[in-house]
Amino acid sequence: MALTGASHNYQRVRREGESARVEFVELFFDLVFVFAVTQLSHFLLKDLSLEGTLEAVLMLVAVWWVWNYTAWVTNWLDPNRRPVRGMMFALMLGGLMLSTSIPEAFEARGLQFAAAYVFMQLGRTLFMMWALRRHNPANHTNFVRIAIWVCLASVFWIAGGIASPENRFAIWAVALAIELISPACGFWTPWHGASTTADWDVDPDHMAERNGLFIIIALGESILVSGATFAELEWTWVNFAAFLTTFFASVAMWLIYFNVGQEAAHHRISSATDKGRIARVAYTYIPVLLVAGIIVVAVSDELILAHPLGHAEAAVIWTSIGGSALYLVGNLLFKRYVVGRAPLSHIIGLAILAAMVPFASQMSPLLIGAATTVVMVLVTVLELRGQPVRHAKA
Repeated sequence: MALTGASHNYQRVRREGESARVEFVELFFDLVFVFAVTQLSHFLLKDLSLEGTLEAVLMLVAVWWVWNYTAWVTNWLDPNRRPVRGMMFALMLGGLMLSTSIPEAFEARGLQFAAAYVFMQLGRTLFMMWALRRHNPANHTNFVRIAIWVCLASVFWIAGGIASPENRFAIWAVALAIELISPACGFWTPWHGASTTADWDVDPDHMAERNGLFIIIALGESILVSGATFAELEWTWVNFAAFLTTFFASVAMWLIYFNVGQEAAHHRISSATDKGRIARVAYTYIPVLLVAGIIVVAVSDELILAHPLGHAEAAVIWTSIGGSALYLVGNLLFKRYVVGRAPLSHIIGLAILAAMVPFASQMSPLLIGAATTVVMVLVTVLELRGQPVRHAKA
């Protein structure tokens, strides 16, 4: 019977020496999150107050969480099998509902945001319980634990969606905290105990590629913002210079992550005996800092392109310098975890960004954007020059 579990095994077939490829349906699924990232950057651009920033951070982490859980699921299940593909399409629909509600999630569409989130988290978990029950008892038990935690968090998500807007953030913060804490606790429950990360067998190539694709999604938002804004501007040397700074900043951010970080993480997780423990930190918690930094920089790009000259306002300063710093911190933590030491290039970059802050109010938005871009390029160059030395030591 279907209620007792799937009769067919929908898990990926793993052969010695082969890695799971990212399937087209996974890339199709990611398109929803291109829209979500765009919605988040526009939400932040519209309200750069402390309250608006905190609300954007909460929704960003929620969006990342539903995407990340799905990436873990497709690391285990084969997306080319029809039931799994059907689940992905259902999650896409939920993701679209989630994304369309972002602009008014803390106003009239709070319940829509919460219902879409719960549908994705709970629906995917129940599907995994059904798919694994007969074929992977250990992972099935793991998803039973996850279901209990998700149900607990869902109470707060729905309650926040129903609550008045002024109380919504606090209730949703509790819901999100429950979900963020649960993996670190091994999804412990009084009835089933806790999972061990050794049970979370992952394909390192697939996991690295999936996370890299989400970073590209976020960087794509930065490119789209720059291109769309520049297309509407008068073609002057000042506007063209502003456009170049935003472009080269995106290129530098790509290089900082993909030239060193992703490859190092892949080698670390491939050689680890407890791959689940490495993936839990490197591919679950840390990447959201990278995505947040990219989104904030994208907001600064739009502000700089819109008003490149004159003294920079606080919004330009904290989005440009703060966003670049946040991205470097995320990369530093990521590489510190997977390599074992913090890159000196990133520390130098953060020090230069900090030194810019006292003088930023006297600088034009264009000059701030150009300066932060130079810092990111400098970090890239220093890290690439240091690579042969680090490999020789290894």
